[in-house]
Amino acid sequence: MATAAMGGGFVNMMKCIHHMVTSNGVGVVGKAVCASSSRYFHFQSVSLQSRGGGGLQLYCCSSGGSGGGDDYSDGNTNGYLKLRDEELMKQCEMNTFKASGPGGQHRNKRESAVRLKHLPTGIVAQAMEDRSQHMNRASALARLRTLIALKVRNPVHLHTYSPPPELLQILPPKSTIRGSDSGPQIGPKNPKFVLGMQALLDLIFAVEGSVSDAAKFLGMSTGALSRLILSDDSLRMAVNELRTSKGMKPLK
Repeated sequence: MATAAMGGGFVNMMKCIHHMVTSNGVGVVGKAVCASSSRYFHFQSVSLQSRGGGGLQLYCCSSGGSGGGDDYSDGNTNGYLKLRDEELMKQCEMNTFKASGPGGQHRNKRESAVRLKHLPTGIVAQAMEDRSQHMNRASALARLRTLIALKVRNPVHLHTYSPPPELLQILPPKSTIRGSDSGPQIGPKNPKFVLGMQALLDLIFAVEGSVSDAAKFLGMSTGALSRLILSDDSLRMAVNELRTSKGMKPLK
């Protein structure tokens, strides 16, 4: 989480902001410079909240860099997915509403639909398919975890890179770096898959969308990594969006 002070210096939010703050203070993409270290921080999303004294508090997904090129990482966000449900809920603003659409007499008349906004990142997830608010909240929270994995990047230093345990767990057994202590391979239907998915996306973003380069770091063939990416629709779409932005062909 970036605050008014970061890296021991004041973050000047007036420098290099790419987009204006939206009406609700969420959804900014830009960067600012830390005056004391000349390091740039790239913002994927920002949420501004009023404080007691009338000032504003900044929450954002940020990344440190030297000022050259886009850096999608954030050294302060790698713990969101490791939080327990109740801890992650404490970082969220929850709203309930009536779901619209067909349903007749079985349509729930109460405000059972749930919308969650993760304040540190501004990411929003919602669920409305169940008549139970409790069930919808659980579904929205699971979707929020997936969105965090897809949208929030953590730093990867390629020259010293070692895949984290959560990434090793989703790799196929044929990976040469996957030890027996990693246990059975975790698939997309396992709730823990989002942890590995986030770590995999961190690596793929670090190598700028090159599946072949990422595969080398993971001790597997390009084809095997492609099959892993294609096994989950949201993961496939995230990788293809990055590859398209880099002028690469999408995976099919």
